[in-house]
Amino acid sequence: MTIKAISSRDNPLYKELRQLATSSQARRKAGRTLLDGVHLCEAYLEHVGAPRLCVVGESAQAHPEVAAIVARCVVNHTQCIVLPDPLFHALSQVEHGVDLLFAIDTPQPESAPALTQSAVLLDNLQDPGNLGSILRSAAAAGISQVYCSPGTAFAWSPKVLRAGMGAHFVLTIFENADLAGLIRAAAVPVLATSSHADASLYGTDLVQPVAWLFGHEGQGVADDLLSLATQRIAIPHLGAIESLNVAACAAVCFFEQVRQRSEQKPRHARI
Repeated sequence: MTIKAISSRDNPLYKELRQLATSSQARRKAGRTLLDGVHLCEAYLEHVGAPRLCVVGESAQAHPEVAAIVARCVVNHTQCIVLPDPLFHALSQVEHGVDLLFAIDTPQPESAPALTQSAVLLDNLQDPGNLGSILRSAAAAGISQVYCSPGTAFAWSPKVLRAGMGAHFVLTIFENADLAGLIRAAAVPVLATSSHADASLYGTDLVQPVAWLFGHEGQGVADDLLSLATQRIAIPHLGAIESLNVAACAAVCFFEQVRQRSEQKPRHARI
């Protein structure tokens, strides 16, 4: 397969890419999104496979990593196009990055299954950076399922993808999930963090699977969901700060669970 050059802003494919780059509504409607930069594209190739479309800036063709990625795409019969640098930069939100994009189909998992393993529930989380950071921490902690309420930021937006650093490709992300229904039917405890809770994170049994419930950056978890949680827990802290950022809070919780589980693993006897 040859690499096609596009030089006109009026090209239909370029217009479609502009829509995907600039409009969340267009991304949702098309069921497609853009991966921006070498790291995300390499992660996609490693964990998912060949993309629908590979887009390269003209000056980036000689970049060794870009050339290797494009070669893999060509071998896998992916459509590849080259754009003049100004046209490429109108698609990218990364300053001083390497000019490489993948256009991919947004995963559409089937209806959310019951909560039977460790998972993350996100209620009305607004900031793309926070969402991406939580996805990254969840993946690093070995959690594989994330459920997002209808009011939560679109998980497959370019900003969330960049913050997630490839975590999306090892997670199953359910959007527009009925969190209340999931909590009511959950087969595992559902834990919600609250600065007003009496129970401490560090005194809670996290060896068992649990579902973590986090909420809006300013308002926290909605009261109706909070009332359904199995337990409310607080993260102890010493400084004169009322609470942690939700992404930091999630990371602390996930890795306390990792710590407790690691201590439960049998140690091999030294020979």
